[in-house]
Amino acid sequence: MTARTCPDWPQLMELDPGLQFKHYTLAQAKLPAEALISLPQVSFDAEIICCDLEHHVFNRAHTDPQVANALGSTHWYELHEWATSGPGASAA
Repeated sequence: MTARTCPDWPQLMELDPGLQFKHYTLAQAKLPAEALISLPQVSFDAEIICCDLEHHVFNRAHTDPQVANALGSTHWYELHEWATSGPGASAA
């Protein structure tokens, strides 16, 4: 566990133990361009996204609402979507 690890990790592990949620800045997360262009007034230096970077899954509960909405039109999954109808549904 690192300082970046989401404080809700025990509950998140219940949904999919293969995911590791951490808090990142937008600069660290390197989100898709189509999401970034819709976020001109969001700080790239504040920790505003909780996600698993490897699997492109974000936790809406700990993510800035503007960022979560911007990711909705990309290849990223919201955690509950991942777990119920996305690639993580087969892990359940």
